[in-house]
Formats: sequence, structure tokens, C-alpha cells
Amino acid sequence: MNRDWEEGLPWLLLAAREVVQESTGFSPNDLVFGHKDDNWGETTTAVTGTSELSISQEEVVGLGKGIQDRTQDFRRYLPLAVGSCVGLLVLATPLVFLLLPAVMWPDRLQACGAACEGLFLSIAFKLLILLVAIWALFLRPGRASLPRVCVYRAFLTTLTLLLTMSYWLFYGVRILDAQDDDYHGIVQFAVSLVDSQLFVHYLAVVLLELRHFQPCYSVCVMRSTDGETRHYNIGQLSIQRAALSILEYYYRDFPLHNPALLSASKHRAAKHLAGLKVYNVDAPESAAGAQTGNGNQSRAMVTAAAKRKDGVHNELYYEEADYERRVRKRRARLVVAVEEAFTHVRRMKKEDERASPSDIMDVREAALAIFPSMARALQKYLRTTRRQHCHSMESIQKHLAFCLVNNMSPKAFLEAYLAPGPTLQYGPERWMADQWTLVSEASVTGGIKDGTEFLLRCLDFSLAVTIKSIPYIRLTEEYIDPKSHKFILLLQSETSV
Repeated sequence: MNRDWEEGLPWLLLAAREVVQESTGFSPNDLVFGHKDDNWGETTTAVTGTSELSISQEEVVGLGKGIQDRTQDFRRYLPLAVGSCVGLLVLATPLVFLLLPAVMWPDRLQACGAACEGLFLSIAFKLLILLVAIWALFLRPGRASLPRVCVYRAFLTTLTLLLTMSYWLFYGVRILDAQDDDYHGIVQFAVSLVDSQLFVHYLAVVLLELRHFQPCYSVCVMRSTDGETRHYNIGQLSIQRAALSILEYYYRDFPLHNPALLSASKHRAAKHLAGLKVYNVDAPESAAGAQTGNGNQSRAMVTAAAKRKDGVHNELYYEEADYERRVRKRRARLVVAVEEAFTHVRRMKKEDERASPSDIMDVREAALAIFPSMARALQKYLRTTRRQHCHSMESIQKHLAFCLVNNMSPKAFLEAYLAPGPTLQYGPERWMADQWTLVSEASVTGGIKDGTEFLLRCLDFSLAVTIKSIPYIRLTEEYIDPKSHKFILLLQSETSV
């Protein structure tokens, strides 16, 4: 029994390690044994008794990921379910107030006159307006999944429940128990409930939609890999709602992230660091004499490193100049090839006007016919600018057919490839896989303020967000007397004209 326990212990330690790493973000080996490679446990095999049990790191992490996905789905649909129940309660309560007296004590109720029947019409239209307003504000499809519940939504839901329960309490004590026979007063009580619900909805519009319209803060968003920076003005928002707005701005304004452009600089830095020699200045005393003897050699190495650094600067200068020359050359060839292809299309279009209907080419066929003439030049240009992975052949042909249908110029066709566009202009496969994580020291449900900093992290890069408050602007007026602009020109009589 003890032998089986000892042989099964590595599997338990591996599972515990993965649980701690999943919950805290770092490995237990970093605390006890220092930094090690986290991939050492990918093919770990544990033997228990006479059977062999193989478990990989992906399988252990997958167990926790399934539970986490179910938890996220529960947290995502729980507010929707609670809001739907509260909405049904709000809409059904006035109708129940009107139906219960007519069902429980119909013989004792007083007759409902014209004024009472007019209130029925008022309740019907107010409930219809409230239903449309709730659908427009609360039942819109969600644009994102936030890590925390919105504080204002929770406050409004609680306020609505308290209001409805208060009306139910008053209705139960003063009307149900006493079996009030004044049906006109009961209808007015239901009308007052609907009016209160409309005022709560007005408060929801102010808090959720109108409060953040006035700009209060300036946001600086910087991408960690290439330093691409944008500035935006936002209003009073919580940190998670501000993060959502910033991500919407990111997909609209930031150019597509291209890791291929960063490989050249990394290669150059690695090549420069490979020629440097590092010495340990905190060496023991036994090695101090040997290092003193090599002092002249160390100074010579430093001098050589400085010269090599100057060589790296020159190499960078000529490399950038050569890259710009090749880009201009490829671009010129591409422009010429596209202009010739579009000229050929215009000539074919004039010939089609004189041809029979059976010989006229479709736009898709025309795009497929002229694409090979420009494909090589376009492919070389995209490879030179390292953007060949952003454009597939199908997307290029589709864009070409779109330009031909709308009779666009060659320059309009090339605009999509000569400069990187926003992220949303590319296929969903380029950005739909981004899973963002909000990293913030402050609570994400708290409001932003001056000096707030947080991080939006995805798989390949992160967005550093810094918030500054917009200063209070004091504008004064200075009055200028119109008479101060008048002057008198005195001419001497001796002056010749």
C-alpha cells in the first residue's frame, strides 16, 4: 500500500503544480527551486502498481479550462436571466393589480366610469412604451463579455425590485386584505406603478447611456511590440467599460499587428549581443588576481565592442536604405502592372459592347482573367513589405471584382495593399482569435480617474493604457472698444502728390 502511494505521488505533485500555476500565474518551482523550463512535464509518465498512467500538461490544464468555460458561461448568462425575470415581473405586476380584484371579489367592486376606462388606455400605452424601451436598452445583443457585473445595472435591478416589492406590500396590506371596493382607486394605483417604472427607466438611460458622453479623460493607448500609439477622449466609465471602449477603438484605428516586421530588429540585436563578452564583477577573491591580469585584455574587448557598435549603426543605416529602395522598386512595378491590367479591362469592356450577349464575360471571370498579369508583382511587393500573410488570393480576387463592378481606378484598388489598414478591414481569422485579459491593480468595477493604469493583454502583444484627466478650461472675454481702431492721418501741405 505504501509502495503504491509512493509511486502515485509524482502524479499528485504534477496535478497540484498545475492547479497552483493555473490559479496564481507562476510555477511552484519558481518559489522553491528557482526558474526552470515549464515544459518539462509535458510527457511525464507515472507508474502505479502494475498499470501505466500517462498524462500530459495539456490534459491537466484542459480539466481546469472546461470548468472555467462553464463558469464563464454561467456568469455570462446569469445577468441576462435575472434581467429577464425582473422585466417580466415589472410588466406583469400592473396587470395583476387590475385582475386580482375582478377575480377575487367582483361583486363588491364599484362600477368603473369613463375616467377609469381612460386610465386603462393610459396603462396599455405606457406598458407598450416601457416594453419597447426595455427591449432597446437592456435586450440588445451583447458586444463583449466583461469580467465583472456592471455596477449601475445591478443598482438599477435592485432599485426596480425594491420598487415593485414596495408596491406589492402596499397592495397586499391596503387592498387585498381589506378587499377595497374602489376599483377606480386601484386603477390609479396601477397607473402610479407604471409611472414609477418609467422614471426608473429614465434613470437607467441617464446612468448607462448619457453619463459617459461628456469627455472627462484623455486615454493614451500604446502597443507593446511596435510602440503604435493612439489618444482618445472618454467620459465617466468603469475600468472594464473603458477597456471595452478602447478595444473597439483599437480594432478601428490601429493598423494590423504584423510580427514579421519585428523579426529583423530582433535578429540585429541578437547579432550585436553575440559579439559582447560578459565578465563577473562579483567574482570570488581567488579569481580576482586572474581578472586583474586580464585587465588590458578586457579594455581591448570593450574598445572592440564599441567599434562593433559603430559598425551596427552603419549596418542599420544601409539596411534601411536598401529596404526602402527595394520597396519603391516593387511598388513601381506593381503600379505599372495594375494600370496595364485595368487598361486591358477597359479595352475589353469596349469590345464587349459590340460583341454578342453570349460572348460577354462576367465580372468574376474578368477578374480571374487579369489577375495573373498582376499577381507576381503584387506577391513580390507583399513579401518585401512582409504583409503576404494578411491577404489571401481569394480576398484579392474578391477586391478586384469589387473594383471592376464599381468602375474604380487602379489607385483605388492599390490603396488596400500599399499601406496597412485597420484590423477590422482584414478577415475575421486575423482578429477573432484574440482573447483579451484585463490586468489592473484597482477594481475593474471602479471608475477611472487621473493616473489610472491598466493592461489589455492578448496572446502576441499587450496594450498599455494610461489615463489623464482633461484640465478644467477657464475661458474669459476681453472687450475691445471699436473706437480704439480709429486713427487720423495728417498730411503735410508741402508733400507732393
